[in-house]
Amino acid sequence: MTDNQKKVVTRMAPSPTGYFHIGSARTALFSYLFARKHGGSFLLRIEDTDKERSKRELETSIYDAMSWLGLSYDGEALRQSERTAIYTSYLEKMIAEGTAYVSKETPVEPGGRTEVIRFKNPNRQVTFHDEIRGDITFDTTELKDFVIAKSLEEPLYHLAVVIDDHEMAVTHVIRGEDHISNTPRQILLQEAIGAMRPIYAHLPLILAPDKSKMSKRKHGETVSIGYYKEQGYLPEAMINFLALIGWNPGTDREIFSLDELVEGFSLERVQKSGAVFNVEKLNWLNREYIKKLPRERVSAEIEKVFPDADKATLEKIEPLILDRIATFADIRGIKESGEFDFFFGQPGYETSLLKTPEFLPETRQLLEKLEPKTWNLEPIKEALWEFATEKGRGKVLWPLRVALTGKEKSPDPFTVAALIGKEETLKRIDHAIEIAQHTS
Repeated sequence: MTDNQKKVVTRMAPSPTGYFHIGSARTALFSYLFARKHGGSFLLRIEDTDKERSKRELETSIYDAMSWLGLSYDGEALRQSERTAIYTSYLEKMIAEGTAYVSKETPVEPGGRTEVIRFKNPNRQVTFHDEIRGDITFDTTELKDFVIAKSLEEPLYHLAVVIDDHEMAVTHVIRGEDHISNTPRQILLQEAIGAMRPIYAHLPLILAPDKSKMSKRKHGETVSIGYYKEQGYLPEAMINFLALIGWNPGTDREIFSLDELVEGFSLERVQKSGAVFNVEKLNWLNREYIKKLPRERVSAEIEKVFPDADKATLEKIEPLILDRIATFADIRGIKESGEFDFFFGQPGYETSLLKTPEFLPETRQLLEKLEPKTWNLEPIKEALWEFATEKGRGKVLWPLRVALTGKEKSPDPFTVAALIGKEETLKRIDHAIEIAQHTS
């Protein structure tokens, strides 16, 4: 931007006909980053001219998603349904000047529309520069005299967008590449109403792992930002993840705060080809952000799922829980699976699961020698390792782990013993020895 150019103004213009799409969130983010990077304004416009499909609850989901992501917009959100008089005035002016006309139509079906307003197409080539893709040229002849309104009070998408961008002084239109084909129509309309042409940047589509376009029809609720909020992802992780879909910071760095993204963002580093939505990468990022959270916040999330559990026990097993989750919603899965039930009471199990219980008495003797003050993971491991190596680690450690947890799969027995304490460890070994003797 040169000194004599206008202040940067970008906009996000979602339609409330579906829940806020991850592609829309990425578009909003890039528009936000560009505006903030250049000290400009980021505006929100609700494109609700489709009265039959637009719903207020879906509009609310847009506001909720923007708020959750931390993408604050400037001023009040603009709603197209409240701007009918403005569109009408432009239509009347265009008809008077001959750039649009009322067209008599043959109804497609009985009772159908007999009049629409069409744009008088000058039938010429249109070339525009895209900040990501370079110069693009279209021959607009094939568009013919396209419809721009159903009536003076019912503008269609292309006209409403052009008028709004003009009235809002939008300087940069950042949107998905599926809008490229809309651009020549909109440029012709800009010229007809005397609007300045904004600078365009069309972002690559977000693709599923199979390289198909992510759509609600094919991928269901996983295309909605609200889904990830409900699944317990952190907004900071989602912002970081979305920024890296189609944009390259130019380094190997992967963790960025929103402010750091503002500082480092540029359209020059947005790629042209489609970018894959990699949920494994999102999960990794979310884990990294969970690690950065204050201990109190993490503890509170765990206590929500285990409200009746002993807090001291929860505090001890917190690292194990964190090691197994990608999102806070995963904590509920741990509880429902009963994966850590053995931390809260004597486990039950089939005797046959012990396999080789004959070494449990000696294992107990070795552990009993440890002083309570040295009852930690490393001393426990040291006390048993030589014996386990001599007799066979599987034969010694497997029955010990089963005695402590009652499960085929669980944390290693040294970790479990350290967490449940010496008294409880010996008690559970005694129980295992007893039931083994009764079934021998």
